[in-house]
Amino acid sequence: MRQSQITQWCQAIIESQAVKEGLYIDATMGKGGDTAFLCRLAGENGHVLAFDVQEKALHLTKERLTKEELADRAELYLCGHEHMAEYAGEETVDVICFNFGYLPGGDHKVATHAETSMQAILQGLKLLKRGGMMSLCIYSGGDTGFEEKDAILNLLRTLPSREYTVIANEYYNRKNNPPMPVFIFKS
Repeated sequence: MRQSQITQWCQAIIESQAVKEGLYIDATMGKGGDTAFLCRLAGENGHVLAFDVQEKALHLTKERLTKEELADRAELYLCGHEHMAEYAGEETVDVICFNFGYLPGGDHKVATHAETSMQAILQGLKLLKRGGMMSLCIYSGGDTGFEEKDAILNLLRTLPSREYTVIANEYYNRKNNPPMPVFIFKS
């Protein structure tokens, strides 16, 4: 049995649940892995919006999408995920992906933060269609990671159960603060 990384696992769950050829958001584009995945899910009739605060992330994602011939399926924005509601309407989005933390191989001082991440999650929930889903890969550690993880999990506990199903998972036997995959389904 092959070992699954958190992003691969989250993508498998998304692929098994999501409407194909929809509107998707990669709220933290990083190196473009989720953006490319969502572009393939979008097909020729869907669309992807991707956000990041780092020019390096935008450049790496654009490069990847061009190489994989997916660039025409996405719009890339150099701004924080807390601004996604400026680019998509309420109840128009099928899937939203988050990878909290910092850009792998990038500056660890530039990372997501609890305040803006929680704003983005709440905005995203309004943007999701009924039947839509949100994937959260929560990486803890570093200077703000534990604070952000705790704040996000506390926020998710308050979501009304009649409107949202929240499934939080954990790597039970891994050390050193492994990432936590969380899925939110909108009823």
